[in-house]
Amino acid sequence: MHFVAVLNRDGGTLRTTDLDAFSDRMRATLEGAGHSVDINIVAGKDLVAALKKAAGSRKADVVLAGGGDGTISAAAGLLADKKKALAVLPAGTMNLFARGLGIPLALDRAVEAFAGGEIQAVDIASANGRHFVHQFSLGMHARMVHLRERMAFGSRLGKMQASVRAAWNAIRNPSAMKVSILIGEAEVLTRSTGIGVTNNLFGEGHLPYADNPDGGILGIYVTVAKQKKELISFFLNMARGRWRNNDQVEIHQAEKVVLKILSARRKHRCVIDGELLPLERETEILIHPKALRVLVPKKANVH
Repeated sequence: MHFVAVLNRDGGTLRTTDLDAFSDRMRATLEGAGHSVDINIVAGKDLVAALKKAAGSRKADVVLAGGGDGTISAAAGLLADKKKALAVLPAGTMNLFARGLGIPLALDRAVEAFAGGEIQAVDIASANGRHFVHQFSLGMHARMVHLRERMAFGSRLGKMQASVRAAWNAIRNPSAMKVSILIGEAEVLTRSTGIGVTNNLFGEGHLPYADNPDGGILGIYVTVAKQKKELISFFLNMARGRWRNNDQVEIHQAEKVVLKILSARRKHRCVIDGELLPLERETEILIHPKALRVLVPKKANVH
């Protein structure tokens, strides 16, 4: 196979990686397994253009994307419904999509897995036409990301520490929004501090990622916690992967969900795969079963 690698030197752990040395090792590993590779190291501002060029390359079989959540999400959106496969190089903070695909989290080990990997089809979701691989969320998560972006950090550990501080500040000053959630033919009216819609249901007993990335279903998580004590309990349960029998969250599932913001406040935000964006008053979220081809370790079971 021919790989076209796009490495975001400003994204995730690649900011602190010797990318020239890593590129040499990547080339040796892939070529040693009989593949060929072109490697492009780009700045964050040039990332989308580089990914578009890679996705449009006639000779590419696999687009290998390296960077944080935004890099992987952008690459996946460009490759949805395409014949080319995506190889997810786990260089983000949590690497939740990579975990669900069974990809080793160490960069060199991930490349070794790609060298002997296989292509499988998994699901991707969309919110008003914008694709995402992990989660669309609003409410407290969006407030947390907004607060975190105002903090200074220069490493993966620094980002994690900033996330904890931002989460604590969001918990201390929670605000609920009135939302209509249309799930199939049923409408749910709620005042919630946070809602997340995920590309397949989260698994139990680990960080929030899908065990079954080709399950063909959206997970809809509605936080019913409103007091500080309840919100702390929710965050602790979420971190430990305790979703079932969790009094602080209601869980639904569907192939399509429509969210309508009923609160009077004019400006709202959402988070799509880690990126803070303006939130429209109405958002249609869909699951696209097996619309994304991914390169995974040969023994990985993503079913």
